[in-house]
Amino acid sequence: MLKKRIIPCLDIKDGTTVKGINFEGLRNAGDPIELAKKYEEQGADELVFLDITATIEERKTFAQLVKEIAAELSIPFTVGGGISSIEDVRKLLEAGADKISINSSAVKNPGLIYNLSKEFGNQCIVVAIDTRWVNNEDWVHIKGGREITTLKTLEWARQAEDSGAGEILLTSMDGDGTKNGFDIRITKLISENVNIPVIASGGAGKMEDFTEVFNKTQATGALAASVFHFGEIHIQDLKQELKYQNIEIR
Repeated sequence: MLKKRIIPCLDIKDGTTVKGINFEGLRNAGDPIELAKKYEEQGADELVFLDITATIEERKTFAQLVKEIAAELSIPFTVGGGISSIEDVRKLLEAGADKISINSSAVKNPGLIYNLSKEFGNQCIVVAIDTRWVNNEDWVHIKGGREITTLKTLEWARQAEDSGAGEILLTSMDGDGTKNGFDIRITKLISENVNIPVIASGGAGKMEDFTEVFNKTQATGALAASVFHFGEIHIQDLKQELKYQNIEIR
């Protein structure tokens, strides 16, 4: 069994870390380089950097900022936002990313997943899925959650795996920023129906939420932002609690 991972996330807008609720009402959460240093020191297992407006603004991820953050890290570093080509990925890997995350571009061009995994290896390719419960169905959303698609979440997760994704970053838009706990239902559904690692995202508010998502689903990672950014949960304390709960962690 894969050991569980604790993964802070830096949502970046205009070079600054931000955080909202249900993908809206963004507020400043601090300097991304300083936060990256903090999470490295606290014992985070990985770090995710998402340039959340790159797709909307039709531009590429800030490679220079990625380079500056990567220089502070020894842990795996995943970068996403505005990535749509092999050349985009190559630039980010050269800047210091270990893995890349694709979302809107993969939905628009599913062949991109195959092409990227063939070029760089599937261990490098994370497919991010933003999902929301609408009319009694789970639907994939793109463009930073602004646009609903015609893809059902489970079907898309399976297709992403079949196309060569090495991992899925599953964000419940209903839970995002609410601190009401991870969305156990959708995380359980997806993690039990694919054969690649699934990272749960959206809704972490207290340590018990991490224990619950690891005990009740097959998620191998749990991602959070504001509870770490604003010091509500310290990663070292969280890992100690998970060990106490007999959860195998990195």
